[in-house]
Amino acid sequence: MTHLDSLKQHSIVVADTGDIESIARLKPQDATTNPSLLLKSAQDARYRPLLDGALAQAKAAGEDVSGAIDRLFVAFGCEILKHVPGRVSTEVDPRLSFDTEASIAKARHLIALYEAAGISRSRVLIKLATTWEGVRAAEKLERDGIHCNLTLLFGMAQAIACADAGVTLISPFVGRIYDWYCAQQKVADIPLEQDPGVASVTRIYDYYKQHGYHTEVMGASFRKVGQVEALAGCDLLTIAPDLLDQMAALPGELERRLDPTRTTPAERVTLDERAYRWLHNEDAMAVEKLADGIRRFDVDARKLDAFVAGLMR
Repeated sequence: MTHLDSLKQHSIVVADTGDIESIARLKPQDATTNPSLLLKSAQDARYRPLLDGALAQAKAAGEDVSGAIDRLFVAFGCEILKHVPGRVSTEVDPRLSFDTEASIAKARHLIALYEAAGISRSRVLIKLATTWEGVRAAEKLERDGIHCNLTLLFGMAQAIACADAGVTLISPFVGRIYDWYCAQQKVADIPLEQDPGVASVTRIYDYYKQHGYHTEVMGASFRKVGQVEALAGCDLLTIAPDLLDQMAALPGELERRLDPTRTTPAERVTLDERAYRWLHNEDAMAVEKLADGIRRFDVDARKLDAFVAGLMR
């Protein structure tokens, strides 16, 4: 028994990578991708056949760079699904984060590409940034049987809005919360028992379980093994390959830390748009990290655009 084996007894383990060889080796249940991960993988010579295939399909269909990138996301997703028994998360362009209808249209297009490739929509999670507009897009998509993963989630207002909208899954970012508080406190590290990222996910998990929400909680963006292990029992945990390897090398069993039968009581809150925006605005960390996350994904999305455009020329 290793720490990774033990963790799999308490939580669904998801690989946070676009590296298909790592996914095949580590054998997670699910996998997640985003523009940053795809940019890295698209530039890897091992995956050039996937890239060439996506570009050829786009050219044959008379599509532009955007169409080619959609096909590239789906090509990687289809390949990843050969190595995981569960689902793959595919992200909507971060530049659509404040446009509900455009996000819905992009999500439906991605699902249509997956279905044309023979992949059931039940095996795909559409990733959307947790803006108010992203949550509203997810609410409509869920009604159409398109399941969503709301990402770049940092605060309780975002989590409550997602649960009320019936979103399938959320990805609260442990490591980026930790980073923000380290910077604010001007320290290099924060002890696990005081880790604000771990505390945030624990609070969201307890709130969901206490009030009977079906939305799954997937802790994400980890900086160290201890953060992962402190959330053993969370519905899902998406973990980078280097941390998965470290856990696979550690012998022993892990204690379950999150449990639906042991939750901290919290009053149920219902948010309309005005209440959501106020509560979110009260959380400086969540406001700053959501905006920063969208900007970071946009930078890599633009780099991917330029890379693919160069190949198409």
